[in-house]
Amino acid sequence: MRDLLAVVFRQRRLALVAFVLVLAAAIGYREIAPCYESEMKVLLRRGRVDPVVAPTPSQAELIPQGVTEEEVNSEAELLHDGQILRTVVQSTGLVSEGSSWFWSLVGDSEEKCLARAVKRMAKRLTVEPVRKTALINVKYESSDPEQTAKVLRSLADAYLERHHQVHRASGEFGFFDQQVTQSRHNLEVAELQLAEFTRDQGVVSASQERDTALQKLSDADADHRRTQVELAENSERIRALQGKLSLLPERTLTQMRNSDNPELMQKMKARLLELELQRTDLLIEFEPSYRLVKEVEQKIAQTKASIVDEDRAPIRDQTSDLEPNHAWAKSELVKAEVEARALGAHASAEGTLLAHYRDTAHQLADQAIAQERLVRDLKAAEERYLLYVDKREEARIGDALDQGGILNVAIAEQPVVPELPKLSELSFGLLGLAFAGTVSVSLAFVADYLSPAFRTPDEVVAFLRAPVLASLPQKEKVDAEEVSRGLL
Repeated sequence: MRDLLAVVFRQRRLALVAFVLVLAAAIGYREIAPCYESEMKVLLRRGRVDPVVAPTPSQAELIPQGVTEEEVNSEAELLHDGQILRTVVQSTGLVSEGSSWFWSLVGDSEEKCLARAVKRMAKRLTVEPVRKTALINVKYESSDPEQTAKVLRSLADAYLERHHQVHRASGEFGFFDQQVTQSRHNLEVAELQLAEFTRDQGVVSASQERDTALQKLSDADADHRRTQVELAENSERIRALQGKLSLLPERTLTQMRNSDNPELMQKMKARLLELELQRTDLLIEFEPSYRLVKEVEQKIAQTKASIVDEDRAPIRDQTSDLEPNHAWAKSELVKAEVEARALGAHASAEGTLLAHYRDTAHQLADQAIAQERLVRDLKAAEERYLLYVDKREEARIGDALDQGGILNVAIAEQPVVPELPKLSELSFGLLGLAFAGTVSVSLAFVADYLSPAFRTPDEVVAFLRAPVLASLPQKEKVDAEEVSRGLL
């Protein structure tokens, strides 16, 4: 500490002069060009949510309560945007600060002057997000208090316009209005194509008619299969009935009666009696061996034989009727043959109907595919039309909100013209004293370091590498050393 103070005391004149000059310069700067600072605060809020421009209907979103830190930082960086600063510089006339007579002599361009003014303004502008809030603190320093407020007001206007440009694409309403007109035309064309197809093809709903035709085809096919089964069953029945008819008799004996012929028997018995009487008469007259007697006896024997034969073979009365099984089989055969012809005609008609239903189903299937394609085109055109109508309305609402100044940012604190400088006289004086003291002490150390004179015997020994026999100090140096010792 003693060595350090010794350096200051050795260069006290230079240090005192530097201290006075620097302090005077600081006080003069304070009086000539005081620093004024204006401030404004930007508030981020959830006043509106712009729908996303996407090829899908916009969905209602739950609005979060807070603003994220990333959004606050993004808006803070947007306040440093070069386009915004250029607009502010041009609107407030700060571009003149970037030009001077020197730059005019060297032929400087307006763009370079504007760039220097923007750079100078960026140095004076301070943008800081306030911790744990949705506020952004914006400050601007200048020697002109009116200029600070003017710059911040212009910055607020340029920032709000730039915020709108960045967060909302321009020309959305015109684009969606054009798309609505085009989609309406496409919808009318799709409706016309569907109506012409329905009228030309003669179908209302090809898919439903196709399903109905397929159901009829299925029913007709099942009926046709049943008919084929019935035909096979009927053919087998006809063969069975024909076999039965060959085995069953056509008629059957129902009643049989045996009876004699009384008139014949009476005549024969009368004849026998007559022949016996004649034989008796002949025996009276002739011998039994007489020829006439023999003839009569022969006739009697023949008559008796005839009577015996008649008793053995009486008259039979037989009654017969149709065989019921044969009649039933014959009637069933006739029915089966008739039914076979009917089933054959039915099967033939069903085959024709099946072919018709099949052709109709194929035709309706092709028509259903074409009609469904047209319906899909119509539905897609309708969805596009409704989508663009919704998007146009959203764009119109967004433009109306923009015209009304309803944004997600607001100027929470408007800039005002500062009445007092940024630093008070006491603060500036303390800073001036600290700066002057630092500069004077630094100059003292630099001058002492650059001085070629030897100040102590140790320096002589260190530099000349020779011992010092005697030294005569000056009175001023002795006093300085005594003062430094007393301070230590």
